[in-house]
Amino acid sequence: MSSNPAPGAEPSSVTATVVVRSVPLPVEGGLLSYLPADTPHDELVSWVRRGDGIVGWGSALTFESSGPERFRDAEAWWKSVAARAVVRDEVAVPGSGLVCFGSFPFADDSAESARLVVPSTIVGRREGQSWLTTISLDPQLPRLETPVVAREPEPPADVAFADGRVSPADYAHAVAEAVTRINAGDLDKVVLARDLVATASGPIDPRWLLQRLADRYENTWVFSVAGLVGATPELLVRRDQGLITSRVLAGTIRRTGDDEHDLALAASLARSSKDLEEHEYAVRSVADALAPHCSSMNVPESPFVLHLPNVMHLATDVAAVSADDATSLTLAASLHPSAAVGGTPTAAAIELIAELEHMDRGRYAGPVGWMDARGDGAWGIALRSGAYAPGDPSQITLYAGCGIVAGSDPESEVAESSAKLIPMRDALASD
Repeated sequence: MSSNPAPGAEPSSVTATVVVRSVPLPVEGGLLSYLPADTPHDELVSWVRRGDGIVGWGSALTFESSGPERFRDAEAWWKSVAARAVVRDEVAVPGSGLVCFGSFPFADDSAESARLVVPSTIVGRREGQSWLTTISLDPQLPRLETPVVAREPEPPADVAFADGRVSPADYAHAVAEAVTRINAGDLDKVVLARDLVATASGPIDPRWLLQRLADRYENTWVFSVAGLVGATPELLVRRDQGLITSRVLAGTIRRTGDDEHDLALAASLARSSKDLEEHEYAVRSVADALAPHCSSMNVPESPFVLHLPNVMHLATDVAAVSADDATSLTLAASLHPSAAVGGTPTAAAIELIAELEHMDRGRYAGPVGWMDARGDGAWGIALRSGAYAPGDPSQITLYAGCGIVAGSDPESEVAESSAKLIPMRDALASD
């Protein structure tokens, strides 16, 4: 079943009853190993970090919406689904029971649609407890079929890379123009992105990409929703029984592979006025957006340096206590676009992105994650990611972006964007 309202229209109410059953299930090995082979790439979903999370496949329900009201429409549809659901949850932990996965376009005027997916099968694990969830439209309780570890995915063959809509030279020119606008006082910060197209000689198995990303980037959330695949280090928001958390990343430096040199680079990043300024804008935008929904909030005075295999980021973990019944998706919508992916002031930055980027970001840099029937869930920012070409599983477009402030240098930003493309480029390699 699917629903596809016109932009800004009220989503049609859900007439079918969703029947859900969650039971304990011993899970041996990694969650990603249960994703079945030969399943369409856009029917595999994932939200996994350090072995915990949820993965799923099949499609019990889907929903699409676009335009400025995409978040509101999706929330209304999900509440309608949850209101009619029959749920037997023998596990009762975050991620069990009725769950949807979602991803949303970055821009209001994107040609892409927001996607919500309710898989027919979910396998989850949290803090040593694992489970199986089966979801169907059958009025009887779903039949439980114990999932098995799937065969290993094959690597992509003959992968070739080509410039997308924004070449490195185009990107350098856009950065230079952005710095000119910032120095003229038009805005304080803007995040500009570029793309890279990867094409293989046959279908690219998303399970290969997910496993490679999970193995190499354990500090990230490895995600897959409706053909968007990646590993994000940035948690936009998590809502868990009244506790709200958000991880803000802004300010980046590329690693060299020399541990001693990288420690020195980390120290320089922590002192960099340019990067600290960029980071402050991002943290302030998150705290301001969350404040109306929170009774208390803790924002550390100084960021820490998050070490990833390819880059290091300035990072701040914001924690707050919920003061209302706003769902995790409502919170994600209020945070999007944060200064970490848009800029400051937001309106001016979004306008400049539309002018200078010359591409549709699609769902890159938009919220991606999951939510349960109570509204708890986790949403990241779709960074370090790639989107499959519609109808062509052999092609995927990779994206990366950088925060531009007054002190930004065009060639340095091109190099930083190249570093941010490395996770997905390496995931596509066969060695």
